[in-house]
Formats: sequence, structure tokens, C-alpha cells
Amino acid sequence: AEDIFRSSHGRSGYTYDDLICLPGHISFGVHDVCLDSRFTRKISLKTPIVSSPMDTVTEHKMAIAMALQGGIGVIHTNLSVEAQVNEILKVKNFKNGFITDPVCIKPTMSLVELDDLRRKCGFTGFPVTEDGNMGSKLLGLITKRDTDFLDNRTSTQVGMVMKKIEHLTVAEEGIELVQANQIIKNTKLGKLPVVTKSGVLAALVARTDLRKHADFPMATKDKDGSLMVAAAIGTRPSDRDRVRALVAAGVDAIIVDSSQGD
Repeated sequence: AEDIFRSSHGRSGYTYDDLICLPGHISFGVHDVCLDSRFTRKISLKTPIVSSPMDTVTEHKMAIAMALQGGIGVIHTNLSVEAQVNEILKVKNFKNGFITDPVCIKPTMSLVELDDLRRKCGFTGFPVTEDGNMGSKLLGLITKRDTDFLDNRTSTQVGMVMKKIEHLTVAEEGIELVQANQIIKNTKLGKLPVVTKSGVLAALVARTDLRKHADFPMATKDKDGSLMVAAAIGTRPSDRDRVRALVAAGVDAIIVDSSQGD
């Protein structure tokens, strides 16, 4: 093993059938095992696992999970340039504990439609924005207590009964998770919206997630503290433009994904 893995002259890669591991006694404990490996010359991994650049395997959610656990994900190339860039940005902008893609609703949604959405999503509180999407101005917050015991659910709209923005406790974008959690504890809020200076919804922190938050000491991060992520490209001339767009988005590594080596 020393000759294979620690030799300064070893430049070979091995696959399953190339090596046979024989069982035997060890003179060290599991805590002494170090799995640190290099993904590239400049990217080291605490957990030497890389998720495949397949459209059924790696997009931003998988890439985030891989990086948090010390590995890295490779976003597949079966996307438009804009869509792949967006997947990269979601990973680079991820902050543990902040919900950056909450389900938002419009103020014109009826309570009947809201009831259906609650059954589908499994939770009852939603931020209300101008167009029902993230990146839009926050208008208010609707929770179960706002709609309990109300009649005329077909004609009553969310905007009529929601808690409006002027009555909400909000945090400004850039707040640290520890501070956001403390605000929730002190005010006994169910949800804390995080907004930009112009009032646009940037994220959400939920009380139910407080106990779920965990530190990830092995996370694969860049010098700025953002999670690291790779992206796959093809070998077509047009992929040169894809590379430029991915680099501009902050991708940390580019993988050439070529079927059968062609």
C-alpha cells in the first residue's frame, strides 16, 4: 500500500479490478484514518467522494449536500448555459441554515388554493411577495393562525388576512445565522424573513429548523467560505462560451464529460 499510494513516482490510476484487498489486523484506530484526497492540484477533499455529472444525479441540491459532507458535486451539462450557470450560483450562494428558495405565494391567492398548497407542501406558513416568487418584494407573511376559523375561503384572498410587512420582524441581508436564530428565540417567531435594503425577499429562517442546524467541519469551501462546486462540459466548440460563463459564475473546476472518450 505504501508503494502504491505514497510513492512519489506513482502516477497511475486504479479501478476495482486492479487491486485486491486482503483482510488483516491493524495497529491503529478508526480515528487515526485520514481520507484527505486531492480532486485537483488546488482542491482538496476531506471525503473523497465525487457525485456523477448525470442529469439524474447532480444539480445544485446534490452538489450542496456533497460539499457540506467534504466531497464535491459536478453539475451535469445537459442544460442550457444559463440554467447550468444558475445551478452553480445556487451552490456558491448557499448559506447553511438559510432557506434560499422558500415557497412564495401571491397576495391574490385564495384561501382555498392556500389550503391545497399546504396539503401538498406539508407546512403552513408562506412568505407573500408581489409576484409569488423569490427575488420579489416581500409584502407579508401568512401562517395557519391567520386563516383558522375564517369562512368564505373561496372569495377571501391571502392579501386580506396576511400579516403585512410593516408589522413583521425582519432581518437585513448579510445577517449571520447565529444572530438570526437569536432573534427567533427572543421574539418567539415561527419564521424570520431576510430582506435586502430595497425590501426584496432574500431568504427565510424557520424556527422548526433551529434544532436541525448542524456544523459541517469537513465542508469543501473556497477561500471566501463558499461551498465548492464543479461543472461538466462537452467537447463542442460552443462549449468554450459555456466555460467562460461558468467561470464568471464562480465555478471551482471544469470537467470534460465525453461519451466513450469521443
